[in-house]
Amino acid sequence: MKIANLIQWLKQGHFVVPLYLFQRMQSLSLTMEEFVFLMYLLSQGEQFPFNPNKIKKDLNYELTDVMRLISTLTDKKMLMVQVSKNDKGIMEEQVDLSLFYDKVSLVLAEENNQPNNEENENIYEIFEKEFGRPLSPMEYEIIKAWIDGNMARELIIRALKEATYNGVSNLRYIDKILYEWDRKGFKTVEDVEKHEKSRREKKDKPKVDSFDYNWFDEEEDEE
Repeated sequence: MKIANLIQWLKQGHFVVPLYLFQRMQSLSLTMEEFVFLMYLLSQGEQFPFNPNKIKKDLNYELTDVMRLISTLTDKKMLMVQVSKNDKGIMEEQVDLSLFYDKVSLVLAEENNQPNNEENENIYEIFEKEFGRPLSPMEYEIIKAWIDGNMARELIIRALKEATYNGVSNLRYIDKILYEWDRKGFKTVEDVEKHEKSRREKKDKPKVDSFDYNWFDEEEDEE
């Protein structure tokens, strides 16, 4: 290789690998290949258009390797590929890395000797545990919309548990619960529990530690 070509090659685009993440590659259950690929994706931003051919060119990968790594990291819940409208109103695939940041937050919480409970556990994993199945891409989007809408995490989890206690495993039911709570001005789990306690006292029922309130009149059909 000529010196001029080498210098030109060295001047090409690059991305920085944070030492913190490199040291925790094993904690994140990533192989070196997956880690390097993920660091490249992170250099593109938290959410960006999915262009396999650009990734192939930038990393000098085969297209099959690009798709394989995208699939593997999706299975490991490090990223999502979803369809949304771009600035021109055209539908296109987007890579969303918000799940990766959730994973990093969980690792950080564990390192700080915090208990591995619902407060530091990935909220998507909590839903999958309660439902007993993987979430669909649409379900990820709905949960993300609740979070982006500043719905308290504790309320989301409380609504999830109320739904599963009543034998319902779909987000439409949970969304209606959250809507009713928001309409009533509930901001915390304590607000919900105060309301339930007041309702029980009015009916002269003994206090029980269960979810027994029907937040809306019509029955919900499971999807």
